[in-house]
Amino acid sequence: MKLLIDNNPRRIARLQERYTFIGGQLLTPLTRNSDAGGAYGIDNGAFSGFREPAWRRLLVRQLEAQGRCLFVTVPDIVGAARRSVELFNCFACDGDMAEWPLALAAQDGLEDVDIPWAQVQALFIGGSTEWKMSKAAADVVNAAKILRKHVHVGRINTPDRWKHFESLGADTCDGSGVSRFDWMLDEIQAMLDTGAHHPLFPADCGGDSVRDVGESDSPRNGLVPLADGLLGSGQAIDGVDRQEA
Repeated sequence: MKLLIDNNPRRIARLQERYTFIGGQLLTPLTRNSDAGGAYGIDNGAFSGFREPAWRRLLVRQLEAQGRCLFVTVPDIVGAARRSVELFNCFACDGDMAEWPLALAAQDGLEDVDIPWAQVQALFIGGSTEWKMSKAAADVVNAAKILRKHVHVGRINTPDRWKHFESLGADTCDGSGVSRFDWMLDEIQAMLDTGAHHPLFPADCGGDSVRDVGESDSPRNGLVPLADGLLGSGQAIDGVDRQEA
């Protein structure tokens, strides 16, 4: 599993030199950071209140960088799986969304809702903490991995949560805490250094997964390496600290 950092390109480049598990950037309409030049995912900011014009402006800005995009999280309703799936179905029919790898935001109760797997290209695990850590959420992740979908998990700020979702085969994660505080990154790095975790790239996982590094330069098959100058400096755009679904 790799961490996507919601921060500016300069900070991401610095952190990537220190931490082995940082795999790219999370872009949101809330923080409006400039593109760091490597693999990235796009969140919708619904946890703090969805702002559709800002979200669509971000998509327009990133049009020329679609090939590096791991997922775009479709607007959702926090804590409401059925309403979130309904929104996903509507946005999946939007012509402007046709070329983006769309992610369904998994919310509480998703285990009881029909998931449009044929249209879902990625799964973003949101929801309450209780549901996120439940067997129901784990079953949804397992189904997504069987279907070779990219799985991203929000609010991963502790080693215990990292180990839990890495063991399920999640591909990427983010967290508002780890995006701001180096001591949280230090704790996760220390856990990884001790070997008390599952392999970052399990050999038994194939298909269109972030683990399939080397098959293609597209992050849809493998993370774009952040070394070798792929993290551009870019023009920083001021923003506020992020909270994610």
